[in-house]
Amino acid sequence: MEILIAFLILGFFGLVIKSIRGHSGKNCTINFWPKRYDERLDEITSEERGNWSERKLISSLLDYGISPKAIFHDLYVKNGKYGFSQIDIVVATKVGLIVFEVKDYSGWIFGRAKDTKWTQSFYDKHHREKHTYRFYNPVLQNESHIKVLQKQSKQFANLPFYSVIVFYGDSELRDISFIPDGTFVIKPHRLEDVLEIILDNDEAEYTDKREVMRILKSAVDNGNNPDTQTEHVDKLKDMLGKDRVLD
Repeated sequence: MEILIAFLILGFFGLVIKSIRGHSGKNCTINFWPKRYDERLDEITSEERGNWSERKLISSLLDYGISPKAIFHDLYVKNGKYGFSQIDIVVATKVGLIVFEVKDYSGWIFGRAKDTKWTQSFYDKHHREKHTYRFYNPVLQNESHIKVLQKQSKQFANLPFYSVIVFYGDSELRDISFIPDGTFVIKPHRLEDVLEIILDNDEAEYTDKREVMRILKSAVDNGNNPDTQTEHVDKLKDMLGKDRVLD
């Protein structure tokens, strides 16, 4: 029995070494245990809010040195037309507000800033089929989020805003073009680069920083109300009107 256990252990570590070496023979690091929850996030959000990619982005912002008090996650901002607009992450900085839209896709991503829809294309190896899907342009989506924020007060209307769309997942930005000034479409490993670019701008002229924090915190608190989330989903369904398409 002891010999059998020894062989099993040796076999396991053989597979580990093979996995670490990879096909190219180059060393790489891999994680064998489940990802540990980042306890720093407890000051900002909870596991019930948003998704893993959003929490991963928050961890990266903290790693960069952004104060947890400046990061607001899963905001529900009052929008007179549609009730509430849901925003993934807003960061208050010395140069203005950075609004993040987080996407999690695989495959190739194509799109231009003014296109209503972008395209996701990937090959399903299991079924040997190519799949193409269309999804709402995240640049336009985040622009609408910023417009809603700008309506929250006179100060918000005059603050600089920066839009950052982050694509997590096994995706590749193949042909993304005509991105406007102040907007960035990135993969997660370029986050530090885009923060350096944004934070190099002139400092914003805040008239009341307490008002900024109060409005953003209130938007986060809105998401703690189940009725708010239900109302938001119902408004989206009504806007899309899919239940009124009969075929």
